[in-house]
Amino acid sequence: MEIEGLLTGEDGLARCAWHGGLDDYRRYHDEEWGYPVTDDIRLFEKICLEGFQSGLSWLTILRKRENFRAAFDGFDVHKVAAYGDDEIARCLADAGIVRHRGKIVSTINNAKRAIELQKEFGSLARYFWSHEPGPDERPEVVDRAAIAANPTTPTSIWLSKDLKKRGWSFVGPTTIYAFMQAMGLVNDHFEGCHCRPKAERLRAELVRP
Repeated sequence: MEIEGLLTGEDGLARCAWHGGLDDYRRYHDEEWGYPVTDDIRLFEKICLEGFQSGLSWLTILRKRENFRAAFDGFDVHKVAAYGDDEIARCLADAGIVRHRGKIVSTINNAKRAIELQKEFGSLARYFWSHEPGPDERPEVVDRAAIAANPTTPTSIWLSKDLKKRGWSFVGPTTIYAFMQAMGLVNDHFEGCHCRPKAERLRAELVRP
C-alpha cells in the first residue's frame, strides 16, 4: 500500500517516494542519503555538487557524479584550489559534467575557501557539525508536507550567510539545507521509510568531530 510521501517497492520496503522507483536513485536513497558523513572530501564534494545542481535535478548530477569526480581530481581541495585557466578550459570541454563556467570557477574558489576553514576549525566536518540543528528546529513529524513547507531552516540560512561572508559561492540556504539532509546533519527520511531508523541509529552512534 502506498502511503503519502512513501513508495513501497517490490521488495515490500517503504521508502521516501522521491526516488521514483529508479534503481540508481533507490540505491542512493538506501545506501547514502541521510547517513552522517564526517569525511572532508565527501563533504566538499557534496556541497560542490549541490551547487552544480542549481537549476537542475539531483538525479542529473548523481548520474554524472563519477565524471565530476574524475574531472575534479576526486574533489581533493588542495588539487582543485590550484586549478587555473587550463583546468577551467578542460572542464568546459568535458561533456561528462555540467559545463557551466560560473559553477566550475565556483568549485575552484570554494576549494580555496575550504582550505581556510580547515585551517581555522581543523576540518570541514568540525565546522559543519558544530552547526547541527537542535531539536527545536525539527518538525514533530517528518513527512513530505513538513519538508515541502520548509525548504530552508534557520540553520541553513545562517550557514549560507556565514559561508558567503567567508567568500564561498553557490551556497544559498536551500542548497545548504539539501546538503545538510544528504550528509545526515538532519534525518529527513520520512516517517515510515525503512531507512529512517538506520539513519537515527547512525546519528546516535556518531562521534561528532
